[in-house]
Amino acid sequence: MAAGQPLVGNSETIELQQQVARLQALLEASRQVHSTIQEREVLEQVLRIVVRELEMAGAAFPGTGLIYGEEPQVDGARLPSWPLEDRDGEKMAELVVLPPEGRVLTLYEADFLEGLALQAAVALENARNHKRNVEFARIQQDLEAARQIQRSLLPQSLPEIPGYSLSFRSEACYQVGGDYLDIVEQADGRVLMAVADVAGKGLASAIMSVNFRAAFRGMVARGMPLDELTARMNEHHWGEGEEARRRYVTAIFLRLDPQRAEIEVVNAGHNPGFLLTPGAEPRQFEAAGTPLGLLPGMRYTAERALLTPGSRLLFYTDGLTEVFRGEEEFGAERLLEEFSGCEAAKADGILDALWAALAEFSGGGPQGDDMTALALCRKTEPESAA
Repeated sequence: MAAGQPLVGNSETIELQQQVARLQALLEASRQVHSTIQEREVLEQVLRIVVRELEMAGAAFPGTGLIYGEEPQVDGARLPSWPLEDRDGEKMAELVVLPPEGRVLTLYEADFLEGLALQAAVALENARNHKRNVEFARIQQDLEAARQIQRSLLPQSLPEIPGYSLSFRSEACYQVGGDYLDIVEQADGRVLMAVADVAGKGLASAIMSVNFRAAFRGMVARGMPLDELTARMNEHHWGEGEEARRRYVTAIFLRLDPQRAEIEVVNAGHNPGFLLTPGAEPRQFEAAGTPLGLLPGMRYTAERALLTPGSRLLFYTDGLTEVFRGEEEFGAERLLEEFSGCEAAKADGILDALWAALAEFSGGGPQGDDMTALALCRKTEPESAA
């Protein structure tokens, strides 16, 4: 027995050396697989290792078009294969190996390939995550650029109208939104204003709002009556096709004649506009027809009113009324109440007060929709004289 002990020791030493060599080989293979963050390169690296290091006849990832060496083909017998699974156990790819001369894999080869497949799965998932992160960053950059462009399309300066105070505020729910607001000074001294809301939110609605702006600006230049302009806008939007019709537009238009202190309003399926006149009940400009692009051939009716000194008007999108506190909605009635009770004498102060009331009501909760409002006030006679 004593004479045989050195032989046993030599056998254990050889086996230990073989295990160390296997680990070193697997570590080197792992280093190669993790040396890239490109999905295709990860898979190609795995195939090269299988054929070059293990001297297999061929290897492939079926369905990817990636093959190295001879193409593994199943001829009545299943070839050795190892799935590459992500952390959730979902198969991302499958490594199929063709042993030389169709022989059975050795235990060492099978262990090596199993370890390689595990490392390849980690590298592949990392590569896919990196690709998603890069794509997400690019999308974020594009959305930020779109946000800046959309903000630049809002009125960059307000017209100075003697005897009047005018202000607006517009905040998108996401980077870009479907609310639209415009103020256009006309050659005859009148001022045309629009507050509109494209159905939906996000990028698709933002694109439609830009198209809406181009059409609106083009028609305003023709100087047509407000009811005719609204009907033309409806036909234009309808004519843009099926997708545009899904993104119909609610809009309320206002033409102000500062000299005569007269306003003309057309509401196309939009939230009612509010007019407060000293000594009179609040007036609401209700919808005079369907949203733009919803039905062809629609005709609209214009309403007129005088702006006596101290009068003020509010147009808004439903993002203001659809602010929630739990299940309770802020609503149009509460908005009118806040607007009526606001002590601010200027338009910007009114909007500041309304936004503060909305924030208090929601308790600082997240914004659920695009929010846009326009306020117009006629100053009292002493203020206009000053």
